[in-house]
Amino acid sequence: MSAATRDAWRVAASVTDPEMPMLTLHDLGVLRDVTVVDGRVIVTITPTYSGCPAMAAMRDDLLHRLADAGFEDAEVRVSLHPAWSSDWITERGRVALAEHGLSPPGPAPARSGPVPLTLLPRRRALTCPRCGSSDTELTSEFGPTACKALYRCAACLEPFEHVKEI
Repeated sequence: MSAATRDAWRVAASVTDPEMPMLTLHDLGVLRDVTVVDGRVIVTITPTYSGCPAMAAMRDDLLHRLADAGFEDAEVRVSLHPAWSSDWITERGRVALAEHGLSPPGPAPARSGPVPLTLLPRRRALTCPRCGSSDTELTSEFGPTACKALYRCAACLEPFEHVKEI
């Protein structure tokens, strides 16, 4: 890896997610690749969902941060294959989520073949990020963003968000 690629990667990896700013794009697992070809930086990201509204903000933040670091000629590409998985969140990212009161995802469900359609909420084994109790209850499968569900801890009575397994 060239020094320019290493420097561009370091800059891109430091950009934070606009919806969960405690995570960098690297820790979230959406930063897929950074290369420098003939002086042009090419960054590849994968959205957590194909319709993720934060993609434009991620692109703009990457381009601004790279320009500020001297990489004026940069392009951000979106790759949908393979699809993002919550398994790509780094251990550092999982710790940061919990430290900020969000329940990190468990292992992504194994899939082969068609994805079954169900209208029922998914059962999850999780613990409250505030008190550690496993006595939690789902209040809404849909949180402030498509990648989160809302829960309440029956032990400490605090509400919390859970990052969904995908």
